[in-house]
Amino acid sequence: MAKGKDLTGQRFGKLTVVEQTDQRQDRYVLWRCRCDCGGEVLASTKRLMRGTVKDCGCVPRPDARRGSIAEDLTGQKFGSLTVVRRAENRNGRTSWVCRCQCGNDKIVTAHDLKAGKVKSCGCMRHERGYNRVDLTGSRFGRLTALYPTERRDRKGSIYWHCRCDCGNETDVTESGLVHGNYRSCGCLKSENQKNISKQLHMIDGTCLEILEKRKYRRDNKSGFRGVCQLKNRRYRVDIGFKGRRFYVGCYEDYDEAVRARLKAEELIHGGFVKAYYTWKKKADEDPEWGKANPLVFEVDKANGSLTVRENV
Repeated sequence: MAKGKDLTGQRFGKLTVVEQTDQRQDRYVLWRCRCDCGGEVLASTKRLMRGTVKDCGCVPRPDARRGSIAEDLTGQKFGSLTVVRRAENRNGRTSWVCRCQCGNDKIVTAHDLKAGKVKSCGCMRHERGYNRVDLTGSRFGRLTALYPTERRDRKGSIYWHCRCDCGNETDVTESGLVHGNYRSCGCLKSENQKNISKQLHMIDGTCLEILEKRKYRRDNKSGFRGVCQLKNRRYRVDIGFKGRRFYVGCYEDYDEAVRARLKAEELIHGGFVKAYYTWKKKADEDPEWGKANPLVFEVDKANGSLTVRENV
């Protein structure tokens, strides 16, 4: 097909091309065509040349979803759209050229018009207040929606200016409020983090609860925490404690490396947890003893082996 070919005056089935329009459909020029029955229709270069459309829709088709005769919607209004004339059918559905109140033309299927799915050429989506739920005064967690702003996120969701119970004000999208993604200005998260930190026992930079409930790390490529496979295919084992990393050893066999890691965990992590609770029991019974005898649990390495020093 030659690009820019003039189809004016040519016949395609019952259609005679009258003129070229400024509109496009799937990047193809739309032509105004007159049918032998007197009706007019817009059809693209692609569909005319391929013979997909040969009439204005006046000829009944056995596969027509609407039946042999389509309802005439000419002149009817649907939202901001006024039906002007028939257009080329789309996927077997009767379509109409509609003029929006803003002056733009848009081709819409009869189904979408009557179902209320399309009410404008698209201009209404950018108007303030269109299809918007009024959230004024509604509460979402600690947030109270005050008024909508002019801002939109990339999906078109409106930003609402909200006041938090703590007194701060912030802008949150409508979708974020409705779906519960935002419950405060951020103060709730800060409070939860502080509460969690108060429940944890930090001893010399080591969290007791983490050692007690330690799980396998999903990002460990070898499949087990503290076990790393080297380029020479051997397995290096390390263990961390109080901000330091201790070298356990290097092993040919993976299972042997895992056993070495578990043994080191039992010695250091398990030993630390046991020593803490033993010390805590004594300190609770005698607070003065606890102040005079702070917990001592240190890890040293001598002659290639890990050793522990403790005072309980």
